[in-house]
Amino acid sequence: MRKTGWAVSSGIESAGVKELHQSDSGPALRQPHDEAAGPGTSPLGVRAVKAGLYTAVVACLLTTLVHVVLVFLHVAPSNPVSQRYRSQVNGWVYPLFEQNWRLFAPDPDSSNREVLARTAHTDSKGSVRVTPWFDLAAVDHSAVDHHVFPSHTSQNLLRRAWTSYVETHGGSDTARSERAVMLQRYLRNIAADRVADHNDGGAFEFIQLRVLTLPVAAPGAPAGNRPPAPTEDRLLPWWKVTSHGK
Repeated sequence: MRKTGWAVSSGIESAGVKELHQSDSGPALRQPHDEAAGPGTSPLGVRAVKAGLYTAVVACLLTTLVHVVLVFLHVAPSNPVSQRYRSQVNGWVYPLFEQNWRLFAPDPDSSNREVLARTAHTDSKGSVRVTPWFDLAAVDHSAVDHHVFPSHTSQNLLRRAWTSYVETHGGSDTARSERAVMLQRYLRNIAADRVADHNDGGAFEFIQLRVLTLPVAAPGAPAGNRPPAPTEDRLLPWWKVTSHGK
């Protein structure tokens, strides 16, 4: 009986040790179906996101490369390549990416310019309503004065648009080149958008600009009550614009 009892107890102990080893090793895990399919596979959604990301990166790199090449051809000395693709280069650079050397050789304005605008609207009865003159330059000046960090757009957008218009048109208001047509449209759209933002929703289909060139007073000159007489008063023709306002 003692021998048999020892054998039984030994069998129980050995069985317990086996169960203990199995419990320490943990249960046998089954591999998911996706992992069992093999390494390197990914869901369709992840692959689509990666493909879209790669496409966006490549598109950004190509756009940057094209931009650098076109700007380089614009600022580089005249050569056969820039002459051959002049229209494409100018179409990309103007008016948003215009390059010049005024940072190193500044040419400050020697006069002040007041850019005025008025609009016309034809109602259903055929009568034409013309608004009073609205000072676009004064709006920009009010946005710049007494501001520690004034907006670059408020300082230069309208002024540069008018300067570019004069450079391409001279004393005439007839566009004689593709760039002149583009800059005329650029100035017209800026003026129409500015007026539409300040005319309380009044509709108009035509716009006209008037530019007054005023001399800059000398330093220390006494400020009189009378404003300086304009050295130039230029009235532009009426331009047709897309309907603004309601």
